[in-house]
Amino acid sequence: MTNTANTQRPKVLVIAEAANPEWVSVPLVGWSLANALRQVCDVHIVTQIRNCDAFLRAGLVEGADFSVIDSEAFARPMWQLGNKLRMGEGKGWTMMQALAALSYPYFERLVWKRFGKQIRDGEYDIVHRVTPLSPTVSSPIAAKCRAVGVPFVVGPLNGGVPWPKGFESERMKEREWLSYLRSAYKLMPGRGATLNNAAAILVGSRHTQSEVPKRHQGKCVYMPENAIDPARFSRKAETKDGPLRACFIGRMVAYKGPDMLLEAAAPLLRDGRMSLDMIGDGPLLEPLKAQVQAEGTQDNVRFHGWVAHDEVQDIMINSALLAFPSIREFGGGVVLEAMALGIPPLVVDYAGPGELVESAYGFKVPIGDRAQIVEGFRHELEHIAQSPEILAEKGQAARARVEALFTWQQKAQQVLQVYDWVLGRAEQRPSFF
Repeated sequence: MTNTANTQRPKVLVIAEAANPEWVSVPLVGWSLANALRQVCDVHIVTQIRNCDAFLRAGLVEGADFSVIDSEAFARPMWQLGNKLRMGEGKGWTMMQALAALSYPYFERLVWKRFGKQIRDGEYDIVHRVTPLSPTVSSPIAAKCRAVGVPFVVGPLNGGVPWPKGFESERMKEREWLSYLRSAYKLMPGRGATLNNAAAILVGSRHTQSEVPKRHQGKCVYMPENAIDPARFSRKAETKDGPLRACFIGRMVAYKGPDMLLEAAAPLLRDGRMSLDMIGDGPLLEPLKAQVQAEGTQDNVRFHGWVAHDEVQDIMINSALLAFPSIREFGGGVVLEAMALGIPPLVVDYAGPGELVESAYGFKVPIGDRAQIVEGFRHELEHIAQSPEILAEKGQAARARVEALFTWQQKAQQVLQVYDWVLGRAEQRPSFF
C-alpha cells in the first residue's frame, strides 16, 4: 500500500447508543471516543434521542455530525422495568444489562432502517459500534454489514468480571443475584453471530478477551476503554510536606471498599500521619461517617459528598495518593484520572485497576478476602507514609503513561490503526499494550 492510501480518512458510521458529554461512566466513554474519532476520520455518529440536546450544546450539528434514533417506545418501558427489579438506585447492574440486551436490537433495527441504503451503497468504509460496552449485547447489524462488504468493528467490550470469593454479602447488597447466571449469555445466538461477522473486536479487559472463543482471538485487539480528556485533567498534583494526603473517589457502596480503606488507614489517621478526602455519595455515606467517629479518625477525614466531574481535580490535586480498594471495577477510569494529575494509585490487583497499574507508577495489593485486603492496604499505607519520597517518581511515571497511551486523542489514533488493518491498509493486527 502507498502512503497516500494510508493517509486517506476513513468514512465511519459510529453507533453509540449511549453517548453523552454531560454524564459519566458508559455514556461519557461513548461520547469521548466517538467525538475523538472525528479528529482522525470522517465520522457520523448515531445515538439515542435522549442524548440530542447534549450533543447540540457540545457544538455538533444534527444531520451533519450526528443523527438521533428514537427507540424510546421499547427502551423506556424496559428501563422502567429494570428500575423496579433492581430495587435501588445504582444497583442490579447485571439486571439492567440483561434488559438492555433485550431492548438494544430494536435500536439497531432502526439504525439499519435509516442508514442501511447508505451502507449498501458504500458511503461508509466502516461501521463501528462503540456502545453498548457490554459483551452480552448482540449487534444484528454486524451480519448485514458483512453481507455488503463493509467491515464492522465492535468495542471496546468490557464487563462481567466475576465477583471475588469472600464478598458474597457485597454482591447481595448490590442486588447482583442475576450475576450467578451471567455466563448464559455465551449461549445466545446473537452473541455468536456478532463475533462471527465482526472484522475486529476491541476488548477492554483481559477477562473479556478470555471469554471470546479461540476461533475469534485473531480478531481481538486489547484496548482498555477508558481514557482522559487533558482539558478536564490538566493540573498537576501539588506536593506538600507533612502527613500523607490521600483521596478516595467513587460511589459510597460496599464493593468500592471505602469502609475497608477507612479501617486500613485508621492507625495513620488517628496518629495524624495521614489525611483522607472521601469524594462521592451513596448509601454507605452515613455509615462511613459513623465509622470514622467510632474509630476516632474524624479530625483527618473529610467527606465531600457528590462533586461534579469537572470539579473533581480541584480536590484531587491536594493529594499525593489515590487509595482505591474496589474489588470489582470493569474499567477504573478514576485510576487514569489520578495518574493524569501525577498521583500514583493504590489499588486491588483485580479487574480494571489491576490491569492499568504497574509498580513503576503505582501500588497493588493482591485480591483476597476483606481482612487480607485491609491488611494489605494498611501495610502499603504505612510503607508510603514512612517513605513519601517514592511518590514523586511514581507520579511522574504515571503522568507520562497516561500522556503516551490514555488520552482520547491517543485512543482515536489507536482505533484508526485498527481501521487501517481491517481495510487492508496495514498488514499486521495492531498491538498497543
